[in-house]
Amino acid sequence: MTDPATDVRARAEAHLRALVGRDDATLREDQWSAISALAVDRRRALVVQKTGWGKSAVYFVATLLLREAGLGPTVIVSPLLALMRNQIAAAQRAGIRAVTINSTNPEDWTSIEESIHAGEIDVLLVSPERLNNPKFRDAVLPRLAAECGLLVVDEAHCISDWGHDFRPDYRRIRTLLGDLPAGIPVLATTATANERVTADVAEQMATADGESVVTLRGSLDRDSLRLAVVSLKTPEQRLAWLSDHLSEQPGSGIVYCLTVAATEEIADYLRSRGHDVAAYSGRTEPAERAELEEALAAGKIKALVATSALGMGFDATLGFVVNMGAPSSPVSYYQQVGRAGRGTSEASVVLLPGLEDRDIWAYFASLAFPREEQVRQTLDVLAEAGRPLSTQALETYVDLSRSRLEQMLKVLDVDGAARRVGGGWEATGVPWVYDAERYERVVEARRREQDAMLAYISTDQCRMRFLREQLDDPGAVDCGRCDNCGGFEVTSAVSEGAVEEASARLARPGVVVEPKKMWPTGLDRLGISLKGKIKEGPLEGRAVARLTDLGYGQALRDLFREPAQDGPVPVPLVKAVVEVLGDWRPAVSGIVYVESSTRPTLTRDFAEGLSRYLRVPALGSWAIVDPDVAPGQGAANSAQRVAAIGRRFSLNADVPPAADVLLVDDRIATGWTVTLAARALLDAGAATVHPLILATTT
Repeated sequence: MTDPATDVRARAEAHLRALVGRDDATLREDQWSAISALAVDRRRALVVQKTGWGKSAVYFVATLLLREAGLGPTVIVSPLLALMRNQIAAAQRAGIRAVTINSTNPEDWTSIEESIHAGEIDVLLVSPERLNNPKFRDAVLPRLAAECGLLVVDEAHCISDWGHDFRPDYRRIRTLLGDLPAGIPVLATTATANERVTADVAEQMATADGESVVTLRGSLDRDSLRLAVVSLKTPEQRLAWLSDHLSEQPGSGIVYCLTVAATEEIADYLRSRGHDVAAYSGRTEPAERAELEEALAAGKIKALVATSALGMGFDATLGFVVNMGAPSSPVSYYQQVGRAGRGTSEASVVLLPGLEDRDIWAYFASLAFPREEQVRQTLDVLAEAGRPLSTQALETYVDLSRSRLEQMLKVLDVDGAARRVGGGWEATGVPWVYDAERYERVVEARRREQDAMLAYISTDQCRMRFLREQLDDPGAVDCGRCDNCGGFEVTSAVSEGAVEEASARLARPGVVVEPKKMWPTGLDRLGISLKGKIKEGPLEGRAVARLTDLGYGQALRDLFREPAQDGPVPVPLVKAVVEVLGDWRPAVSGIVYVESSTRPTLTRDFAEGLSRYLRVPALGSWAIVDPDVAPGQGAANSAQRVAAIGRRFSLNADVPPAADVLLVDDRIATGWTVTLAARALLDAGAATVHPLILATTT
């Protein structure tokens, strides 16, 4: 008599062989334990396993078994569009009918929903953002919850405040779990959860009747990865190292960067040195993203120079990962390096840390959950409105950027204090408590992560063991493969030619400053009669560099480091300004500068020096007339910023008729100071306004 469990396992392994395209493929014991818990026992399971272990195989095989048993489709919540595309392709090879609903294919949503309800779809992949869309949440999600045969939460660490990549949209999953009918299995997967995150996610997954979650946690060793750190003093040397040694890296791979600007700058430099690379970030168009991912996976290009927006699925066989700049935590770093070494016996992983890394970490840390008074103000505005308000409308009342406002509203939605509805957001009237202690604990945890990342860079102990211990892997031992264990030697040598070319590239100042095209909406609610297209504004301007740039970025970060140090423009930046003017060559007949309360000497010296160099008169200033308006007031959103600038400044300059004005400022963030100053200059009789800025923060 055939053992039912043996029969199920045999069918499961047949499905696995179809999925991976190999006749000798067999399930690991932990893979079978997870599949059995889902497809046989119909339980909830949390799988914490290293990248490349085969977590995708678990839910695809379980899906096929559950579909054979007559259950509904699998719903997979995944935050990575690249991973979605990769998984759909893998599923289709095994005869699994898989589709996705995300921000890139809204034209397909209706037909996909119809196919799901008709039983024609086996797997639906959705982005977490869809869970908070009013129509999807109210009309589609309840039916999916009632009909689905398996719910999968990929990158499950995002559920937890303690995860390195917490996302408020993921908190909606807890509500979804509560709405599932009894007996619907649930699988959560991640490669990057320490004990605290694992316990937190398991607690949130528990059923109402208290049934425990099956937790399968394996070794996080990646025996194909060889880890190294190359510490070089300057950005020029790091770029030169990459140029000199990129071709030596095995196969194709990823060069990870901390900012979008760095991806573009580094990719451009590497192409100039003859390397076949491309930039990839959240700014890359969806169609181009898919094309680049395919080219990388197929080995058609050497590398993608990417932000963390790039995540590849289990089919991508990559030979290396190089990080130009360190992520802010060892856990994030472990996740990124895990993109390499799948399906290969060896893969090289090299970290090139930079002095600017901590400044970039500090910038992203500044985008944390808003202060209590900002949250209260948002709830008060919603309550007083008596009708739904769009995020765009809320911006005119609350001093937060749109992205931070959206993130905060999502948290309030999950907490029950606000609700996304058709037409925007509304207050629910449910009391809300600002958990300051919790937020401070999370901030402190992030500080510890940053300290740990710095310790990883400087450690003389085994690097893989260090990462595994950060993830509370109890089996962590020395790997014998990294630069500290003696198994991987990585040279720090760079050629003079590469350094010279990198220096020339980084020493080439000049960033285009695009003029604003439209006035922000809602200005009328602030008593300002401006709307629509900006008809009186500046022309295209120039900045010496971005604050995050590798070249002049460091000099500018030093200049603008707090507490503020006032003084004349440093000589190296004077030379950079001269070079920018030489390339740009704006025709100007006078100079006006934007006054600064924190660095008054800097902006005045900037204007006076340019007046002498260009031999045109200094006409005056965009002067501070209301010092009670703080320098950065309203900077978080456009309408608030325009209102604050209008109160703070007034033109104090003698502008000749039809003058071509060079408008100079120390740095530009939102662009509205320059826009309003230019409008005032044009109203005063100027013909054109050309902005020249030392630094841009964008």
